[in-house]
Amino acid sequence: MASLSSAASLKPFSYGAKRLTSKAFLATRASGFSLSSLRNSSRNAPMLYVTNAIANNGGYTGITENETAPRTYTWPDNKRPRVCILGGGFGGLYTALRLESLVWPDDKKPQVVLVDQSERFVFKPMLYELLSGEVDVWEIAPRFSDLLTNTGIQFLRDRVKTLLPCDHLGVNGSGSSVTGGTVLLESGFLIEYDWLVLALGAEPKLDVVPGAMEFALPFYTLEDAIRVNEKLSKLERRNFKNGSAIKVAVVGCGYAGVELAATISERLQDRGIVQAINVSNSILTSASNGNREAAMKVLMSRKVQLLLGYLVRSIKRADDSEEDGGYSIELQPADRGLESQIFEADIVLWTVGSKPLLTKLEPSGPNVLPLNVRGQAETDETLRVKGHPRIFALGDSSSLRDPNGKLLPTTAQVAFQEADFTGWNIWAAINNRPLLPFRFQNLGEMMTLGRYDAAISPSFIEGLTLEGPIGHAARKLAYLIRLPTDEHRIKVGISWFAKSTIDSIALLQSNLTKVLSGS
Repeated sequence: MASLSSAASLKPFSYGAKRLTSKAFLATRASGFSLSSLRNSSRNAPMLYVTNAIANNGGYTGITENETAPRTYTWPDNKRPRVCILGGGFGGLYTALRLESLVWPDDKKPQVVLVDQSERFVFKPMLYELLSGEVDVWEIAPRFSDLLTNTGIQFLRDRVKTLLPCDHLGVNGSGSSVTGGTVLLESGFLIEYDWLVLALGAEPKLDVVPGAMEFALPFYTLEDAIRVNEKLSKLERRNFKNGSAIKVAVVGCGYAGVELAATISERLQDRGIVQAINVSNSILTSASNGNREAAMKVLMSRKVQLLLGYLVRSIKRADDSEEDGGYSIELQPADRGLESQIFEADIVLWTVGSKPLLTKLEPSGPNVLPLNVRGQAETDETLRVKGHPRIFALGDSSSLRDPNGKLLPTTAQVAFQEADFTGWNIWAAINNRPLLPFRFQNLGEMMTLGRYDAAISPSFIEGLTLEGPIGHAARKLAYLIRLPTDEHRIKVGISWFAKSTIDSIALLQSNLTKVLSGS
């Protein structure tokens, strides 16, 4: 086995080049992909980087623990601008693709490196379809390797540890510096940048209620969706054996909670009882009236029990002797007139609260980023972090406000639009052009309510809400258009069309069978 030496020249870790991984990770890849294998692969595994000393034609090379990874990222070109993007979600990936699509002078087209802790981009608004079986993992969670193959974007799978900006206003008596700063990754890798994009996203906030961290399952990431799907499948097998009803508790009745309750109640049908808990006296408090009414109609038709006006006080194991037993949930009234309740559930799903990952970074000295109380970077209207002209922040990492002073929601729609502006403003900054102020355009709201059911309220037609199969088809078409690359859109479009054709034929056959049997 070739060893790494300090003289080895580091190549950018791109998915167009040869890839390197540990032997354990290679074993999971060699055995083929499955939901369980994805869940079991470690997101915290230390990443190793390709060098001239170890690059070979095999594609994968094992490295022993005693070998030392290179410490500094070497950019291919010392003259062209260097853009480092932290986070590969809607904000980060779409910013990178926007930069790739713009027209640049030959000497100013930036080198872009994208850093994310996962090997996959996740189209989070469609995670619910994994539970209903409508989509496959590759359709809504493609690997960065596939998305970035035909681009100049380099990818590093790692976690961010510390930011070391040196563009702070007033440093060395100037308003800016020659370089933007340095990013330190958990692997010990250093990346020097000219421009930095913060799109690290957020994580579920479970530490607000006793027992939530230990017993509740969040529904926020691909791994979360896989865990929930496996738990439901296990409960369904138990139900098949003893006939007991599957009891599901969903904490939160925002969009995530309602979509989850609607999807699971449709999946379980008469085999399950779904209870949804919300502190407010209504569901979807920030939604349009049309979406709220459509959701209520679906939830009532599927006998979802709504526990409104309650706070979750604690979550405990119902039976200490059973590892996979149920859970006891204690509810506290949020308003007068209600009494405390205690009920049991086989699975508790948590959909409320999140905290930006920016708060998990280690302090970096006097030039730390200005954060609000939620842990989001304070930005100006061009999405630049205040006091740091070479750093942009968007999505969950940004605290941008609308013209009325209200914080913009941390939704995929907002992040998608911010990515477009961030890419353009980096282009403008590099080419000495004026930056554009971000203006959010609310295009409406969409939500899934089941396998063939959804609700859409477009903002450009007041009072209109598309429901049922029409809303479902319109939502899938809208999300198909939003997928990251043309190549991926074509593949997914063909797959969805084929599935739709098969489902239509099966439905036709079923209806014909019923008609013939009735006659």
